[in-house]
Amino acid sequence: MAPNSRIFLTRHAQAEHNVDLDYSIPDAPLTPLGKKQAASLAPQLEKIHSKIDLVVSSPLKRTLQTTKLGWAPAVERLGIQNVICLPEAQECNAFPCDTGSSKEILKTNTEFAGFDFSRLKPEWTSKKGFWAPESKGERAKWVRQFLRERPEKNIVLVAHGDILRSITGNEGGESTYMWKNAEVREFVFDPKYVQTEECFLVQEENAAAAGGYAPSSSEADLVFGNGKL
Repeated sequence: MAPNSRIFLTRHAQAEHNVDLDYSIPDAPLTPLGKKQAASLAPQLEKIHSKIDLVVSSPLKRTLQTTKLGWAPAVERLGIQNVICLPEAQECNAFPCDTGSSKEILKTNTEFAGFDFSRLKPEWTSKKGFWAPESKGERAKWVRQFLRERPEKNIVLVAHGDILRSITGNEGGESTYMWKNAEVREFVFDPKYVQTEECFLVQEENAAAAGGYAPSSSEADLVFGNGKL
């Protein structure tokens, strides 16, 4: 357990569902612009890559792509097979774009060769029970506890806007911060809560932001009435 860990939370770069707010795209991958955004993260994070001890990624296509491109030096140094593909870090909503692919499908995609998908059980794409949108708070707490119990000191987590708002919530509720595409923010565990079940995080600084597309997420877009199902 390393409660003094630094957690580099990263939102994926622009994905296909971000462009027209079309949430019917299954497991939406990055756009060409999104790939450029993700790749542009690597040089911005040049001073951080050598310090990273662990890389964790949501197993959706757009987060795996962002992990591989944006954190490339760290992934190459640590080994892509050692990236933890954490299904609990998937996006909250039940739209097709936010629903992951089975490990059998992911394994057939050469773009994801080397990733370890052993944590992906059949139910991880169900969006029911622990995986349901209404369970996002419970799942976010699980992710914080997982990160707290890791022995590594500097950890990357690549995830999604809505689940990141839950992960970075506090006693007042989930965060309202609107994450930009390909944005990296550095957090530590709140000393007041690190030993509690909630183990909240507090931000240290903004580490990097490619940004190229307006801050968005499935949930936030729907609030403004712009969603297209």
